[in-house]
Amino acid sequence: MSPNTRIVIIGASYAGIWLAQTLLKATPNIHVVIINPSDTFFFNIASPRILAKPTAYKSDQYLLPIVKAFAHAPAGAFEFIQGHAVDINPDSKTVVVANKGIIAFDYLVIASGSSTPSSTAHGSTLAPFKPTGEKDLETQINAAQREIARAKSVVIGGAGAVGVEFAGELAEALNARKIDIALISSTWHVLPALKKAASQRAEDILTEKGVKLVRARKVVRSTQDATSGKWKVDLDDGQTMEADVYISTTGVVPNNKFIPSQYLDSKGWVSVDSEMRVMGSTSIYAIGDITSHSARLLLKAQEQIPVVACNLKADIMGQGKRKRYTADDKVMMIVPVGSSSGTGQMFGMVPWGKLVAMIKGKDFFVSKAKEMIGMK
Repeated sequence: MSPNTRIVIIGASYAGIWLAQTLLKATPNIHVVIINPSDTFFFNIASPRILAKPTAYKSDQYLLPIVKAFAHAPAGAFEFIQGHAVDINPDSKTVVVANKGIIAFDYLVIASGSSTPSSTAHGSTLAPFKPTGEKDLETQINAAQREIARAKSVVIGGAGAVGVEFAGELAEALNARKIDIALISSTWHVLPALKKAASQRAEDILTEKGVKLVRARKVVRSTQDATSGKWKVDLDDGQTMEADVYISTTGVVPNNKFIPSQYLDSKGWVSVDSEMRVMGSTSIYAIGDITSHSARLLLKAQEQIPVVACNLKADIMGQGKRKRYTADDKVMMIVPVGSSSGTGQMFGMVPWGKLVAMIKGKDFFVSKAKEMIGMK
């Protein structure tokens, strides 16, 4: 093993940070470099409440300095580079970072994740449910909060967990103003990945909070009038809905502009083998949302981390057992619908609403955010 093997990780969300920390604890004589556009980690688990209730938290509770998560790393073993990765050259083992130059690696891990239409304001009002790829995320969050707060009508496209959580939070936040809130679901029931009983509970709570459910309809087009600023949302049955704010919570787009095309599948995700190594490469791995594994959930990224960490260590040491990742269809999800109730699926069962509120609904885990990324 050569001293100070250089591992470069592109992306500093959950997967990138947790993998870096795991490697630094378990693998000797390495130098870990993280490349990320922003120097802050966005605790976006709480984004539905952050965007709907601007006074719920202070920004320093959910925007955390990345370098502080590595305050206890061995001296000289960690480096953070703020910038956009714009190219990977697998032959020279280098990453090009805009305005920063060329970064060499022995091993590379792609953890760049995914974006949503609302996070990039593409066919949607800006609503950063995920990092936007910009340096000043706080400014964008504040702008989104102001836009949402002054709306008199809101249409939410997408009834997965984020859409349901956001609708519940928004209904609570704007209830006194009698705001019109509509949630569009492409399936007859919201939260289609969960049991029918879990979906039904969410629907009952949302209806009680005054949210209009538009069932079994897909958004085919969304446009904003340049003069009035109002949105028109066209559905697949010919119906058009109008609103001050339209927020899309459906669909994810891979953050892949810098990734060589030979590493991408037909939909733009990074193809990986069972060891999480990028197909066609011997020194590049990928982890989390950016991979071709379709279940893009935090729980799945957590399962992939020990696999990548173990295999990188075996590569570096030139010996040791290797691990394989097998994707499964197990679903574990806790979905607050407002601060006092919710739904979900845990070990095949639907948890009580009060339990959901106790576990997640009370603060969306914000009180544990620093701990979750290793900040003391």
